Amino acid sequence: MKQRHKVLGLLAVLSVLTFLDRLAIAVAGPGIQADLHIAPQDWGWILSAYVLAYGLFEMPSGALGDRRGQRGELTRVVAWWSVFTALTGWCSGFWQLVSVRFLFGMGSAGAYPNSAGVIARWFPAGERARSQGAVWAASRLGGVLAPLLIVPLQQWIGWRAVFWVLGVCGFLWAALWYSRFRNFPQESPSITDEELQEIGPAAPGHAKVEIPWSRLLHSRQLWLVVLAYGFYGCGSWFYFSWFPIWLIHSAGFSLGGVLLASLPFAMGFLGNLAGGILGDRLTLRWGAKLALRAIPAVCLTLTALILIAMANLHGKVTVVVLSSLGFGVMDLMLPAAWAMCLAIGGRFSGTATGMMNTAGQAGGFVCTVLFGYIVQATGSYDAPLWLIAGMVLIAAVVFSCIDCTRGVDAERELLPAIERA
Repeated sequence: MKQRHKVLGLLAVLSVLTFLDRLAIAVAGPGIQADLHIAPQDWGWILSAYVLAYGLFEMPSGALGDRRGQRGELTRVVAWWSVFTALTGWCSGFWQLVSVRFLFGMGSAGAYPNSAGVIARWFPAGERARSQGAVWAASRLGGVLAPLLIVPLQQWIGWRAVFWVLGVCGFLWAALWYSRFRNFPQESPSITDEELQEIGPAAPGHAKVEIPWSRLLHSRQLWLVVLAYGFYGCGSWFYFSWFPIWLIHSAGFSLGGVLLASLPFAMGFLGNLAGGILGDRLTLRWGAKLALRAIPAVCLTLTALILIAMANLHGKVTVVVLSSLGFGVMDLMLPAAWAMCLAIGGRFSGTATGMMNTAGQAGGFVCTVLFGYIVQATGSYDAPLWLIAGMVLIAAVVFSCIDCTRGVDAERELLPAIERA
């Protein structure tokens, strides 16, 4: 096996752990709410505390990875978030949960921007959409496993011990990553000359990279990606936060039925794998400019329509089919969106994707907080879906306007080698 594929395997495991830890509180939510007597609007703040911190620290963490290397930065990210994952199990009230979840989000910020930075350094341009697809597919595998593992584990050892077990898993990954990974392929003792040629030129001098903030902040295309991803975040965070509770209160499922919350993530797993292949193939056929804007635009338009249908149709089978299809179609566009940002960011992909993902968390924060207040005001768990569908549709329109060939980095070799536009 080639060394870059081993690196991708470690990133995939990281992505699984990220979503297990991220979704644990949503899956265990009904039990935690009942145990600690937390109202819906207060629960919205607990969920959003993580999103807020994650968004605020995404860009700084991505920039640190670009500047100092992803080996140390991802080790810090995982070790930090694992501490506060474990501490979640010792919380006994609203303010403790809000504080710990905020610190958990602060530490875990940067996981995906730094993973993108690793891909930019370790993979040739023609493999980046597929590599991003594998990482995001792994995250959805974490989403599939979360209900399947956490619900029975919670019944066996209680919701508090669930977070202690997850914390230990994170520490084990951090130790393995630091011992096996190197910041540049050229520094790996196990890589062959043949694979180095496949990957392409090394970064200049392997030196610390100074981030060109002025160029990044004046890039119209980067700001369009940031805006589009912010509106998209409203849709994704519905599934990451309120979806298990929505199944109970809107669709009428029992607590055991929350296991069905894994089905959308199973579709997301398939969607990301298919989206990575589709992104690379359409880029080869149409050029990056058209291919990487068309995929998100079409997928998110369909997602908005499905969310509207979910707000109006309540049969159990219909809900399962629509929610699974909606998330799968939405995830089909993720590899293209991240490959688009890699093309625009070039050598500064960690920073650029950090900016993009910060916006996604901002959208998620707004969605997570407003959801609770809309439910409190209307008494309906379906009413917020109309707002979320509108945000997703705006994201589709903005994605359709982005030209990823107009990148921040002037070095043309950093754009996809197969670009024809």
